[in-house]
Amino acid sequence: MDYVIEMLNITKVFGNFIANDNITLQLKKGEIHALLGENGAGKSTLMNVLFGLYQPDGGEIKVKGKKVKITDPNVANDLGIGMVHQHFMLVDTFNVTENIILGKEPTRGGKVNIKEAAKEIKRLSNLYGLDVDPYAMVEDISVGMQQRVEILKTLYRGAEILIFDEPTAALTPQEITELMEIMKRLVKEGKSIILITHKLKEIMEVADRVTVIRRGKGLKTLNVSDTNPTELASLMVGRDVIFSMEKKPAEPKEPVLKVKNLVVKDYRGTEKVNRLNLEIHRGEILGIAGVDGNGQTELIEAITGLRKAESGTIELNGKNITNLKPRKVTESGLGHIPQDRHRHGLVLNFTVGENVALQTYYKKPFSKMGILNHKAIYSKARELIKQYDIRTQSEYTPARALSGGNQQKIIIGREIERDPDLLIAAQPTRGLDVGAIEFIHKRLIEQRDNGKAVLLVSFELDEVMNVSDRIAVIFEGQIIDIVDPKETNEEELGLLMAGQKIQRKHKTKAGEKQSPTVKEGEKIE
Repeated sequence: MDYVIEMLNITKVFGNFIANDNITLQLKKGEIHALLGENGAGKSTLMNVLFGLYQPDGGEIKVKGKKVKITDPNVANDLGIGMVHQHFMLVDTFNVTENIILGKEPTRGGKVNIKEAAKEIKRLSNLYGLDVDPYAMVEDISVGMQQRVEILKTLYRGAEILIFDEPTAALTPQEITELMEIMKRLVKEGKSIILITHKLKEIMEVADRVTVIRRGKGLKTLNVSDTNPTELASLMVGRDVIFSMEKKPAEPKEPVLKVKNLVVKDYRGTEKVNRLNLEIHRGEILGIAGVDGNGQTELIEAITGLRKAESGTIELNGKNITNLKPRKVTESGLGHIPQDRHRHGLVLNFTVGENVALQTYYKKPFSKMGILNHKAIYSKARELIKQYDIRTQSEYTPARALSGGNQQKIIIGREIERDPDLLIAAQPTRGLDVGAIEFIHKRLIEQRDNGKAVLLVSFELDEVMNVSDRIAVIFEGQIIDIVDPKETNEEELGLLMAGQKIQRKHKTKAGEKQSPTVKEGEKIE
């Protein structure tokens, strides 16, 4: 068998920690080969070895049968290997073409020839159906479009082998479908793809073969046609995984959060939340479903004090918290798992312990008379590491060194341990594997069963339907309908998310206004 890439018996060690332990991965020409594993299993480390970001401590790499030493990403590029990273490496203030050619600028007469580069980028975009405008500013395009720019960057550099690192982590369902089609088109045109993921649905849909790794060891390589999600999940986490959460019916009590006629603008002054009304009760999980960009971010930021509300009121436990500072809001009984863990959830250069104490470092037992009690801080961190299965070398490890999923577990553990009356969970399982997702869902349901209110905001429709007791659909900054997850489906939610009402009879709780019923296909005004 001829392989375009062979990673044979690769070992990578960091101090006393073995990230990759004698792993073998072989990629055929023209295939999509999935690399599946839990958070912290060693997937990204293995691909960083292939891309030249890390040097292996054992084993060898062959490209098209020839043994190679990949000392840095430039060598990888020269060998036809490109990597689309989970966190995009783009300059917001540059346009698409400027980002793509950065470091590989074509020149004519000593000047960078933008026009020539843009022409080539347009050709590649058309060839692979990427539909990217070479002159669009990166700060003005969607996350899904930014990812296409990253793909074009690898193609522009002549990549024949593409590594996709958790490519769907930040995408909407529609963008995920489009990306799957792009990947199929790439292999049809002769490219070969390694797909790092823990999303079993995507593997079953798009991959030809899958290699499973667990805790740094390569377990098995399977043909996707010969396996199923249940087997893959079990191999990945080492136990059976529950895909559909069993939970008792909700017993909602008094309202915890009341949002009335809320208006919020984005940083450009555009109205993103438009006279929105929302109510969440103790003992329930309210899910918000919607296409990204319909006001979810601005709504959450206004509730948590991260963004100013233009008008309207936000009440938490009967207290008006509109436009209070974030600390005042959290002290009023709010916990927040932010959708951007790097920007609003963690200080990456701080240790795990310091991040655990971020919200309460100024209180006992973490400080006294303004002096931090490091013993108490790191004792609590050790407790959360064990309780939330945070894969880290120690509580003194910088958060930056952890995988995305383990970084998320720090935030979730910290916020739940504060025992808030309202927990806002924005994309709480983004970047987590099936085992961790099951764990987080159980924690959210526990919060509900303990009489807390949970606001779940997620682009994963199956997550919203699986965990929520009610689903509020947001469109153009308004809640256009509230549905019972047991009485709806993904197709109906998709229509609502596009601004179309569905004609049906649905029950409403006492005091809850009946939503206007419009025929299918009719646009909401």
